[in-house]
Amino acid sequence: MRLYLRGSRARDLTIFAMLGAMMFTSRILTMILPPNMHMLGLFIAAITLTYRKRALIPLYIFILLDGVYHGFSIWWVPYLYVWLPLWGAFMLAGKINLPAKAKAPIFMILCALHGLSFGTLYAPAQAFFFRLSFQGMIAWIIAGLPFDVMHAVGNFAAATLIIPLAALLKKLDSGRF
Repeated sequence: MRLYLRGSRARDLTIFAMLGAMMFTSRILTMILPPNMHMLGLFIAAITLTYRKRALIPLYIFILLDGVYHGFSIWWVPYLYVWLPLWGAFMLAGKINLPAKAKAPIFMILCALHGLSFGTLYAPAQAFFFRLSFQGMIAWIIAGLPFDVMHAVGNFAAATLIIPLAALLKKLDSGRF
């Protein structure tokens, strides 16, 4: 898949680097909150609604920064794919032609579902690296459900800001602010 940059390449790359750094910084700042409470779903959703497939650039900048900061280890490998379902869901959701008031609850539910499924998405890599059987992987998923529920609640709450953030990003991107 080729990711085309519009306008000035330097401008786009600067914006995407700043968005990736903003995602990373938000994650670091929210580490004082309960586990899995962060604003990454909000940022991935708003950036995807604004930049479509080019949103993968800041997403992978965030993933790279997270690996550099925390160390590239087994925990990091699932980050290469675990955010893609959320990105894909917002690629599809962005095409829905509904008023913003109708889109808001859909966006909130999508973010919550991603949070709820995070452990399940993460589990195949854990099973591979720790040589878990299928039953072991299922047990790992079940043990993590309380954290996934917290993740879903946090994502649901943060998702209330998707439409305003996406509107702001579109305004900033167009130069009309």
